[in-house]
Amino acid sequence: MSRDLSLAVTRRQFIQATTVVAAGAAFSIGRSAHAAPTIKILETKVISHQPQYYCGWPTVARRRNGDLLVSWSGGREGHVCPFGRVELMVSHDNGATWCWPQVLLDGPIDDRDSGVLETAKGSILVTTFTSLAYESMLLNAEKKKPGDKGAWPEEKLKAWQTAHNRLSAEQRQAELGQWMVRSTDGGVTWSARYPTIVNSPHGPIQLSDGRLLYAGKELWTGEKRMGVCESLDDGQTWHWLATIPVRDGDAVEKGYHELHAVETTDGRVIVQIRNHNKANSGETLQTESSDGGKTWSVPHSIGVWGLPSHLLRLRSGKLLMTYGHRRPPFGNQARVSDDGGKTWSEPVIVSGDGPGGDLGYPSTVELADGTLLSVWYELMKGSPRAVLRQTHWKLEI
Repeated sequence: MSRDLSLAVTRRQFIQATTVVAAGAAFSIGRSAHAAPTIKILETKVISHQPQYYCGWPTVARRRNGDLLVSWSGGREGHVCPFGRVELMVSHDNGATWCWPQVLLDGPIDDRDSGVLETAKGSILVTTFTSLAYESMLLNAEKKKPGDKGAWPEEKLKAWQTAHNRLSAEQRQAELGQWMVRSTDGGVTWSARYPTIVNSPHGPIQLSDGRLLYAGKELWTGEKRMGVCESLDDGQTWHWLATIPVRDGDAVEKGYHELHAVETTDGRVIVQIRNHNKANSGETLQTESSDGGKTWSVPHSIGVWGLPSHLLRLRSGKLLMTYGHRRPPFGNQARVSDDGGKTWSEPVIVSGDGPGGDLGYPSTVELADGTLLSVWYELMKGSPRAVLRQTHWKLEI
């Protein structure tokens, strides 16, 4: 498989070593891919309602009652800005229509990527993290004089300054964190935000033994570890479970990002990782656990250029990974595993008409009829702001 060690888009500025465990010893990993499945695209459309805002980094989830939920970072001016907030909208008809969004969280600094999950007990969990990545952009803008190349319009500069100066520097630093809000009444009311130790765009997963498992990174707090946390009380509290080991020559803080997990039919857990280390840069890496997440194999390449990935176990037992593809064809791709993640198929294109790399973060649900629905964000040609798009599609294998 061809490699491209250059990245079309660098996601974030902010985007060690531990004991290597033998979690994957009984899980022989191959990189040979089988043929791409045949798919049929049924419909692709924009689902966000407010084109004046930039929408970023969504997650879609399906509730047991059949409703679909999408959460994302809304209210934005652009990819990086101080205005992001967490929003949620609902579809009662398998994505044919979407209700008007509700704002779940709007803090004094940027609220970014959002994951959503309905637990086995019926609670809805929505994740996010806060960021000050916009500060360097504002500082550069403040150094420019009217008429200088790249100078901002006065209205934009004042808006950013006003938002930024709501807090002192110390207060802004205290706002940094990895967060969750929780609803136990179907999304009518929501808790205050509370910390989750780690963050990753698509949030935690439910395991068959009742635990919730959250694979991610400590972005701002602690030791900047990469690993998994678990919750034994339906997402109300989280504790550290295990650190994921690091490949020789890799670094966690600047090299590993944006994890997501899935449980296989035989109880193993697979985690995929966005990689920006020199080796396999721009690829998705994979690690496995055979003991419920207590120990993990060393991350390894699976031969997939593209990131970050979302993992889903289909009712057939097959695994599906969907991920952004930020080089031609710009869009989103998917691969299937018939053997519990040991090997992955060649890619299929879920969307391939993007004008550039400001897109991706797809996630996918399986509908009652076995068809699939994927949601992602995209700055489309001619659009002033990035929108949320969805594709309804099916595997024909």
